[in-house]
Amino acid sequence: MHVYERLCFADTFENFLAGKFNTTKRFGLDGGEAVVPALKAAIDRASEMGAHSFIFGMPHRGRLNVLANVMRKPMPLIFKEFQGTHYNVEDHLKVADETDDHWSMSGDVKYHLGTSMDRTYPDGRRVHLSLVANPSHLECVNPLVVGKARAKQFYAGNRAEDVKKVVPILLHGDAAFAGQGIVYETMQMAGVQDFNVGGTIHVVVNNQIGFTTNPINSRSTPYCSDIGKAFNCPIFHVNGDDPLAVTNALETAVEWRHEWGTDVIIDMVCYRRNGHNELDQVSARTAKRLRVQRALRSAPSSIPAPLVHTVSVALVLTVLCCFAAALHAAEAVPGDRQAPVDA
Repeated sequence: MHVYERLCFADTFENFLAGKFNTTKRFGLDGGEAVVPALKAAIDRASEMGAHSFIFGMPHRGRLNVLANVMRKPMPLIFKEFQGTHYNVEDHLKVADETDDHWSMSGDVKYHLGTSMDRTYPDGRRVHLSLVANPSHLECVNPLVVGKARAKQFYAGNRAEDVKKVVPILLHGDAAFAGQGIVYETMQMAGVQDFNVGGTIHVVVNNQIGFTTNPINSRSTPYCSDIGKAFNCPIFHVNGDDPLAVTNALETAVEWRHEWGTDVIIDMVCYRRNGHNELDQVSARTAKRLRVQRALRSAPSSIPAPLVHTVSVALVLTVLCCFAAALHAAEAVPGDRQAPVDA
């Protein structure tokens, strides 16, 4: 039930944004929503084994969903970023005049931003979650995440148990994971003494397409995760339409890391329900693929019916009410002139 509840939040979040902001790019996770409850389960399992700090890096696809449902970034703030009301031009100009800092107007689009938060469990456990900001170059955040994890481990005491308690987790797209050299360069340092972080969890959201390119035209290996074979990493291939299997794979990955201290790769085979972004019309060039994908069930529907039959409708309505309340809070802003945001 816990997995289903988290999956409902992830799936409904994408549908809610698609309905309310249907002319705005969001690089949604549609088709790969199972990664959200799996990430939360991985955090839960690692914290049970003593981990207290998690550093995430990821591309733009699915970032808003992870920000809202894993990192708990306030949803009213996310909705304000869609509306362009999350900052005031006059306030920024005033700061610029007072400090002579005219770079204060610089920024980035909402699906490149990061955040951090502290989470307290009912039993008193506390964990710190950090999602590192990342520009359009999909994998350039990898060494930053690993370096930040190494620094935290060093300043925590640099003992073997301190290394285990700081967990770097990287999300990748399948084409970028196989195609960008910085992935290999980062993994190559994993066994070097001064750079060893006790293993990184790599989660490949394998939607089987890179922008518009099919795998057969973009790599020479059967699997996008085959780079892990160079480092003897355990590789778990898992069906993205089976949220329970994805969750089990992530929990197994953090247990492996805790015990053996090496990188682990999760290859979650899923699909991309829309185009590269929501404004991209793909029906002409991938018509057959699109028909197959749109015939697939939504993510919550993939959970066996006996597990969720009695609560599914009530839960979805509750989630929708939460999002509607957050949108109402986002709209309740002062009436002064606000800055437009590049979507």
